[in-house]
Amino acid sequence: MPILALVRHGQSLWNHENRFTGFVDVPLTEQGRAEARQAAQSLKGLTFDVAYTSALTRAQETLAILLETIGQRIPVIRDASLNERHYGDLQGLNKADAAKRWGDDQIKLWRRSYNVPPPNGESLEMTAKRVLPFYDRAISGDLRLGKNVLVVAHGNSNRSLVMKLDKLSGEQVVELELATGVPLVYELSKDGEVLSKRTHG
Repeated sequence: MPILALVRHGQSLWNHENRFTGFVDVPLTEQGRAEARQAAQSLKGLTFDVAYTSALTRAQETLAILLETIGQRIPVIRDASLNERHYGDLQGLNKADAAKRWGDDQIKLWRRSYNVPPPNGESLEMTAKRVLPFYDRAISGDLRLGKNVLVVAHGNSNRSLVMKLDKLSGEQVVELELATGVPLVYELSKDGEVLSKRTHG
């Protein structure tokens, strides 16, 4: 049965600085690189046939470290469909400063509701509407062929995938926390149904 492993990239510079990142292309911190190596250790013993990642450096760098650490050379497909949610006017702002400007409740609504986007940005619902068609078009095709697939992406793009796989509602998925560098491994049937799920931390 095919395996699908989802990994959120390691800590980025703006994660460390508590800033909204979104589509801004920021690098990993040293801690983020260590998290990527730790993710690799927890995936040792699994063999992958193909990897998917976003168009953003922090995910690509996490994937490169991970593959180097587990010693696997496999095809890598990069696609902006797997990019982090676009935070619009919040991108680059410190989260505490943004809360002072708009208020805690408004920031919480933008960050934690399913269908309310920040100004000029994406809601989680909008993010899912670009991530899930890509999953159906590309990733699930490899899974149906029996390939083991590794996806290294972002908190909200991976959250969209978990929503589909775990059949979560919009209200349920916003409560889901995905830690940086902690793999989530699904065993799937050939028709894409989840047979088992485990966290490799």
